[in-house]
Amino acid sequence: MPSSAKSGARPILITMGEPSGIGPEVALAAFDHFGGKVGDHPLKLVGDADIFASHRHALIPTNSKAAAAPQKPDARNAAAVTEAIEIAVSACLKGEAAALVTAPIHKAVLNAAGFAFPGHTEFLAHLTGAPRAVMMLASEKLRVVPLTIHMPVAEVPAAISKQAVFDAGEIILTALRRDFGILNPRLAVAGLNPHAGEEGVLGSEEETIIAPAIAALKARGFGVRGPLSADTLFHEEARKTYDAALCMYHDQALIPIKTLSFWDGVNVTLGLPIVRTSPDHGTALDIAGQGKADPRSMIAAVKMAADMADARGR
Repeated sequence: MPSSAKSGARPILITMGEPSGIGPEVALAAFDHFGGKVGDHPLKLVGDADIFASHRHALIPTNSKAAAAPQKPDARNAAAVTEAIEIAVSACLKGEAAALVTAPIHKAVLNAAGFAFPGHTEFLAHLTGAPRAVMMLASEKLRVVPLTIHMPVAEVPAAISKQAVFDAGEIILTALRRDFGILNPRLAVAGLNPHAGEEGVLGSEEETIIAPAIAALKARGFGVRGPLSADTLFHEEARKTYDAALCMYHDQALIPIKTLSFWDGVNVTLGLPIVRTSPDHGTALDIAGQGKADPRSMIAAVKMAADMADARGR
């Protein structure tokens, strides 16, 4: 880390992500939006020196190079992409940085280069030694967590267990208190089936799996409600009754957050010993290099990372 990063407040680090996508564009746009500093935290960019050539004064360079062309991902750039993440995570673990904001990566390209993880979340859990990481999508209007993420809907019921619901709920409630400054957090838990199973008529998972997990969380002193019917969980009045919602599968969580906060939703990884956020969008290769990328989600991710770091006293 540069010596300037060690004086005063610790920096927020922004990785370049897939260099052929919009990651570098929105990273630079967010940097400029904040004038290189958010709150007391200076911003630092982590990536290839040529990718961030216009902002070398705020750069933490990778040793690996990325000869990237917009819209043309290349597996040869994978080393620089993963090294940027590794550098930033190491700095956060050592206390040299306050938080990490990651630009989107291209999973297929990384996998072609031998990357052994499904995505950012699993890689970050590996690098930090976290036993379990949980993906939250958050905005000023809503915070949601999908219990299961990228799997066929037909496989979801078998992936839901009392332990999984309990563990996710505990991580969420702990993070709401530690990272979001909510003294007495409230968690709403959605059912799996329509009408939350309607007392077993439409499915038994609510009674046999989800409700016992909720009871176990309540026994630990947490504020939890459910299982609740997902179709009445996300209107304005309902959202006032909880601080986050735990959903059972991908679309149950992501449809409401993307409907309410499509341009400013933030991906937050809970359960890590470090603060990590990311914009809630992909690499958008089709518009890379055209000046069309909307930086609002990255801007929101940087702001949320700074707020979470402050809540942790980073």
